[in-house]
Amino acid sequence: MSKADGAKALQRFADGFNKGNRELNPELNPSIESGALLAIDQAGIKAARALNPRGNPGFRALTFKDAHFTVPRQKGWPRYFIADADTNRKGTDGSFRRWFLVFGRNGIDEQWRAVYLAEFDGNKAPKLKTDQDGYAEPVPADGASGLTVAPGKLSRSYADYLNTGQGSTFAPGPHTDGWRARRARDANLPGQRIQWDDAATDHAPVALRTADGGALVFFSTLYHQLKTVSTGARITVPPALRGLIVGAHNPQQAISRMAFTTVSMQAVTVPAEGAGGKVTVLNRRESKTEVKPL
Repeated sequence: MSKADGAKALQRFADGFNKGNRELNPELNPSIESGALLAIDQAGIKAARALNPRGNPGFRALTFKDAHFTVPRQKGWPRYFIADADTNRKGTDGSFRRWFLVFGRNGIDEQWRAVYLAEFDGNKAPKLKTDQDGYAEPVPADGASGLTVAPGKLSRSYADYLNTGQGSTFAPGPHTDGWRARRARDANLPGQRIQWDDAATDHAPVALRTADGGALVFFSTLYHQLKTVSTGARITVPPALRGLIVGAHNPQQAISRMAFTTVSMQAVTVPAEGAGGKVTVLNRRESKTEVKPL
């Protein structure tokens, strides 16, 4: 693909993203997104639509500028590329954020659709390895990756770590031991108990070789959260989540157990095999996708 093709795909994404968020129409998401990003964004629009059935005409349109495109040399299908561009969205520090969008498609007759989205500290991604023509190097998902953890095993490995805390694969940080600590703190609060169960997904990872021989990998997981409150108490579903309730739900009925499903996507660096170091989670984005009264 050419940079012109990338620019066209990025603009098509922006147009679809803005239309979907103005109309709050979840049926539009599959035309511009797939995989983990589709699950996350579509859930957000479903939830918002329950609060605003007529849409959000005041939605501030997403715009991109200073776009760059990273294209790996690939044979066969599926294929993918990364578009990174400045946006008119600000982070918590007040600075404008640069989005790194992974686009993929499974055949020549398909449109490019965004499958992962990440932001990085300082708006800079890890330096990727490129050849003399500027093409990046894709990393195979299997054991031939030359990494400490093959990209195809990261989803399971991350889920297992979050469930057990065992192993030394992942570096300390807010999305590893820090996240487990927060869960432990919230697990048994007065009058309620919360249990978590993390699982791998079947969304294909995307991995590119970094200049140091490791890789930048995008992958996803999901987790189930079971919340139970003491006898006589009730769980109230927040308005922002009512559009994600599965099955019949009477708001007046006392519910003491509620299950939540959340999809999470991660961007990580994985060291080369034998290089030492650990998998570092650089960015993580999540959204609840289902709420189920029990």
